[in-house]
Amino acid sequence: MGQNVPNTVILSVAILFLFLSPASSSYSQYNTLVVKTLPSSPILSSPESLNSVSDSTTSLTVHLSHVDALSSFSEASPSELLNLRLRRDSLRVKSITNLAAVSTGKNVTKKTPTPPGGFSGAVISGLSQGSGEYFMRLGVGTPASNVYMVLDTGSDVVWLQCSPCKACYNQSDPVFNPAKSKTYATVPCGSPLCRRLDESSECVNRGSNTCLYQVSYGDGSFTMGDFSTETLTFHGARVDHVALGCGHDNEGLFVGAAGLLGLGRGGLSFPSQTKNRYNAKFSYCLVDRTSSGSASKPPSTIVFGNDAVPETSVFTPLLTNPKLDTFYYLQLLGISVGGSRVPGVSESQFKLDPTGDGGVIIDSGTSVTRLTRPAYVAFRDAFLLGATRLKRAPSYSLFDTCFDLSGMTTVKVPTVVFHFSGGDVSLPASNYLIPVNTQGRFCFAFAGTMGSLSIIGNIQQQGFRVAYDLGGSRVGFMSGAC
Repeated sequence: MGQNVPNTVILSVAILFLFLSPASSSYSQYNTLVVKTLPSSPILSSPESLNSVSDSTTSLTVHLSHVDALSSFSEASPSELLNLRLRRDSLRVKSITNLAAVSTGKNVTKKTPTPPGGFSGAVISGLSQGSGEYFMRLGVGTPASNVYMVLDTGSDVVWLQCSPCKACYNQSDPVFNPAKSKTYATVPCGSPLCRRLDESSECVNRGSNTCLYQVSYGDGSFTMGDFSTETLTFHGARVDHVALGCGHDNEGLFVGAAGLLGLGRGGLSFPSQTKNRYNAKFSYCLVDRTSSGSASKPPSTIVFGNDAVPETSVFTPLLTNPKLDTFYYLQLLGISVGGSRVPGVSESQFKLDPTGDGGVIIDSGTSVTRLTRPAYVAFRDAFLLGATRLKRAPSYSLFDTCFDLSGMTTVKVPTVVFHFSGGDVSLPASNYLIPVNTQGRFCFAFAGTMGSLSIIGNIQQQGFRVAYDLGGSRVGFMSGAC
């Protein structure tokens, strides 16, 4: 079958029509993958060229860049960038898993020694800014100082480095100086806004009336400083009185960007703070990091406001973790491979229990989707059963299932469909078989985890507009809406 087609492996003559659909039991068996290996040299777009924005009174659209485009990575080869990305990914997943595992309240908090001469606010655990994958350019203060900020659906608090620095990591722009901003204001200790850092903590007087914040991460990194309000400007679109951390002591695995724009579900995240203006709605569309902003593909974008949520999306309801309000939990019912449900993958493997254990989150900063180990093994084995004519290749990094597609131009591979409550998401082949070198090795872009938490990563989200409607408590997926 397919002997007359050069440089092509054909496993079926089935024609794929693979986008999004309502829940259905009928899917094509095979999908066509265009074989494009990693390029031998970097083709990353300059982040400076992507800083455009459109704004209305109810919506805001901003272009994004991948962290690989930061100057510190500009000379690295695509293979080196992939290895760095996978290392960051492992750290991030560990951080997420640790946070979910130890959560004991609305947010994971703990007391820390109060610095001399200040007030002690909360320690709010989050995720490593250093593991953030996508960032945006924005202005901070009045007049605005332009900086890069990492976007993170796994964190709530907005923060950036501020001078004077007790300890600051290297960033690509000058460190923000709040003394030069007309709109900067510290949050008073004991104020309602300060108490929102941690409803259970007290603000202890140490000779200053400034509310202090500290965000600690699972990898040992932390940021601490003054909790403040400031104006953020998205190339002309001003958003006033945003509560943020002005970090004077920032230590750990942070790189490049000035700080983090928290997009989590908690009350201090940017979408929650701006709900009166943007209706607690946002969406992003992430394109392949090596082609973002190229002539052939549009850049990645993020949209805030009513325009962020296309009503033609396939929606799945958000679940609530009673122990942790930051993450976006979805109900995954099962997975299909090659048009058939995988028997060893069931809803019970992804259940979020009343104690906050388990479940499935969708995350912008995790690259590779992680599934609980039994579900992953069944999923992987079903894929291998449908791909028996593909030549196997050695494993690579965290990928245990790889193929040698050298010399081919296209290849037929089993389809992959995620069945969520309310609708199904059918993945393009390039979202689950990815190149890992320049010689034609492609790997199944999923991994198993020994923990109970599963994570939908951004490789699987590429090419979809992923919409978050906090007020409607739902997440939507729309293919080809970048």
